[in-house]
Amino acid sequence: MKRELALKQLHEKCLHDCACILRKTATQGVPGDGNANAKIVFIGEAPGAKEDKEGRPFVGSAGKFLAEMLGSIKMKREDIYITNIVKYRPQENRDPTAKEIADCAKWLEEEIKLIDPTLIVFLGRHSMNHFFPNEKISDAHGVVLIANHLGKLRHFLPLYHPAATLYNGSLREVLKKDFRKIPKILKMLDEKNICEKPI
Repeated sequence: MKRELALKQLHEKCLHDCACILRKTATQGVPGDGNANAKIVFIGEAPGAKEDKEGRPFVGSAGKFLAEMLGSIKMKREDIYITNIVKYRPQENRDPTAKEIADCAKWLEEEIKLIDPTLIVFLGRHSMNHFFPNEKISDAHGVVLIANHLGKLRHFLPLYHPAATLYNGSLREVLKKDFRKIPKILKMLDEKNICEKPI
């Protein structure tokens, strides 16, 4: 309960204080959502129209596909925590700018610090490039990346964004295959069997 309360207070503070210019055009901010004690944090790009309306991340068509994939590895939305690098919807679903990402970065950092997940999963290139600016999603998807983040060694798994699979059917099977790696990766991390050097 302590962690849930801390997250609630964080979101309330950031919704009040966030300097992101997208606040002017968005309906509302969309904080992260889910299990405060999750082993996995999923990080997407930015809210879409449905998320902007409802105030929760990944509730549109991409969210439905994500729920389907979670089911394929015997997990539910309630088991994970999900958020975005930008907490306000960019108009017409355009890509967020570097400034907009920077304005929301502290919020994301605090979410990660509070939850302290075993694995961070990037949904799409934008969230991956926020942490690993030199990686390409076409090369890095499905591969565990390791880096020191906020003073702690962390493990990251880049995946294609579920929304991309809605427009590119060939990515759908790739994403499903990569997604099925998650339980094995978690098991290895729990057993401390992944020991590659951080980049």
